[in-house]
Amino acid sequence: MRWWPRGLRSRLLVAFVLVTVFGAGAAAWSSAGSASAALVTSAEQRLTETITGQITAVAPGLTYPPDQEALERLRAAVGPNTAVTYQGLASADGPDRVTPELRTAVRTRNRLVTQRITAEGTSWLLVGTPVVITAPDGTSTPSGIEVYTARDLAAVDQEIGGMTRTAVLTAALALPLAVVLALLAAGSVLRPVRVLRDTARRLASGDMGARSQPQGVDELADLTVTVNEMAESVQTTMAAMQRMQADARRFAADVSHELRTPLSTLTAVVEVLAMSADGMEADARESAELAIIETKRLVRLVEDLMEVSRFDAGTVEPRREDLDVAVAVRDCLRARRWLGQVELKTPAELPARLDRRRLDVVVANLVGNALRHGAPPVRVEVSEVNEQVVIEVTDRGPGLPDAVLPHVFDRFYKADAARTRTPGSGLGLAIALENARLHGGEISVANRSGGGASFVVRLPREERE
Repeated sequence: MRWWPRGLRSRLLVAFVLVTVFGAGAAAWSSAGSASAALVTSAEQRLTETITGQITAVAPGLTYPPDQEALERLRAAVGPNTAVTYQGLASADGPDRVTPELRTAVRTRNRLVTQRITAEGTSWLLVGTPVVITAPDGTSTPSGIEVYTARDLAAVDQEIGGMTRTAVLTAALALPLAVVLALLAAGSVLRPVRVLRDTARRLASGDMGARSQPQGVDELADLTVTVNEMAESVQTTMAAMQRMQADARRFAADVSHELRTPLSTLTAVVEVLAMSADGMEADARESAELAIIETKRLVRLVEDLMEVSRFDAGTVEPRREDLDVAVAVRDCLRARRWLGQVELKTPAELPARLDRRRLDVVVANLVGNALRHGAPPVRVEVSEVNEQVVIEVTDRGPGLPDAVLPHVFDRFYKADAARTRTPGSGLGLAIALENARLHGGEISVANRSGGGASFVVRLPREERE
C-alpha cells in the first residue's frame, strides 16, 4: 500500500492515532446508541402511561354501549391526534397515520400496542389500546371501544441528535489527545532505536569503541546487549587483523630491505657469469642462463615489495613536473624496445603536470601485462577528456574471465595457477593502480566487445588541491 507511511515513527503515530480515534469513536457511538435507545424507551413508556391514565380516568363515566358523545368525550380526554372507535362509530377527529398493522395487533392481542413510524421527516409514536370494563369483583371485560393516538417524537429526536453531535465531538477531541499520546509512546519506543542507530553509524564509520547503554529489560534492551556483544567481537577481530596486517607489512619491508644488499652482490656475480657464459659447456651455459633469469626475477620482486611497502607506510609523495604525456609514453615504450610491438596513437602534444617516473611505471606495467597475457595487436592510445589524461591499453587476446575482473588489481593475484612462474611478480597491476591513485586518478579494466582486454588510465592534468 503506497499510502501507508514507510518510517517506523510515522507508522507508530498513524497506528496509535487510528486505534485511539476509532476506540474513542466506537465508545462514543456505543454510548450514544445506548442513551438514544434508553431515551426512546423512556419516552415511549412515559407517553403510554399518560395515555393509559387519561383513558382510565374517563372510562368509568362512559355509558355502555357508548354513543357518539361518549366517544368524543374520551377523544377529548386523551388529547389531539386521537381516534376513538366502537364498532361502526368513530370520533369526528383522529390521526390519519394509524396503520392497518396497528389496528390488527390491537384487535388480536386485546391489549395496548405501540408502533414507531416516520412521516414527512418526523418520528411519531402510535399507540393503540382497547378500553376494558372492570367489574367490582375485579374481573375485566372488553368494552369494544378502541383508542388510537399519535404522539410527536421530535423532541426526542432533537435529544438524540444532540447525543450524536456529542459523540462526534468526543471523537474529534480524542484526535489531538491521541496524537500527543502517540508522540510520547513513539518517543519512548524509538529513543532506544535511535541510540542503536547512532551506535551502528559510529561503528560503520570506524569507531569500534562505540557502545549503547541497555535500558530496561525488554526486547530492545536485549537487542542493545546483542549489538554491544557484536561490536566487541568485531573490535577484537579488527584489532587482530590490523596487528596481522601491520606484522605482514613490516615483515615484507624488513625482508625486502635485508635482501637488497645480498641481491646487489648476487647481481654483480650474475653479470660476470653472463659475460663468460659463451665459453661454457652447453649444460653449464643453460644453468647459468637460468640463474641469470631467476636472479633478475628475484631482484624485480624485491623492488616491487619495497615499493608496495612504501605505499603501505604512506611515505610515497609524487614528484610532479611539467611534461608532455605523448613524449613520456613514447619514451617508455622506446626504453623497453616495445615500439615495434605496440601500436601507439597520441596527439601532437599533451602537456600535464605529473610524476614522470611513476607515469612510466604505470604505462610499463599495463603494456607489459598486455604483451605477456594478451595477443597482438597491442594498442596504446593517449587522449585528453574533460581535463584528464586518458591512456587506454588494449589487446586482442582472449580477454579476462568475469570471475577475474574484480581481482585484477589484487596483490599477488594469479588468474591461472599454471602461470605462477611468469616473469611478473604479481604486484605490477597493484603498483600501477597505487601510482594512478597517487596522482588522484584511477585505472579501470573491461573486456572489449571484439575480444581482448582494455585497461584505461585516467589522470588529472593539473595537481588537485
